[in-house]
Amino acid sequence: MKKINISIVLLLCIHFCSAQEANDIHFNPDQPEVDYISYGKKIAAEDALNDTQLSKEYATMAVADTLSTKFRATVTDVCKAKGCWMKLQLQNGQEAMVRFKDYGFFMPKDIEGREVVVNGKAFVEEMSIEDQKHYAKDGGQSEAEIAKITLPKKTYGFEADGVLLVK
Repeated sequence: MKKINISIVLLLCIHFCSAQEANDIHFNPDQPEVDYISYGKKIAAEDALNDTQLSKEYATMAVADTLSTKFRATVTDVCKAKGCWMKLQLQNGQEAMVRFKDYGFFMPKDIEGREVVVNGKAFVEEMSIEDQKHYAKDGGQSEAEIAKITLPKKTYGFEADGVLLVK
């Protein structure tokens, strides 16, 4: 009977030790748990491109091309009127203008400098003078800055169906 009890205890120890090892494989102390606030469609942060990777994708795209993707970047500007668009930092000082699918949700107006993960469609467009002035006004730029807008320009756009904002 003693041999059976000892065998059971050994088997339980082996089982719990191997279960603990399996849990340790997934724990990475270099990557702390990140909390997000979710907007729009529920998305996960895993497998998101970074701003450098998306910049490379944009560089290969022509006007009217689209790419379904998810990426992580820092917010540089937000619509001060409603939070109905935001700009995200790309490499080399470029930005992606993010709008929200079907005008279905808005972002807080005070999130400049915060990190987000956006999911949706990246595209390249030629933005009209009128649209540039509209977004400049919503962004709180001065009349003098708005008056300097005189030519259409090639821009990187993104239509997000879901956004995660780092808390």
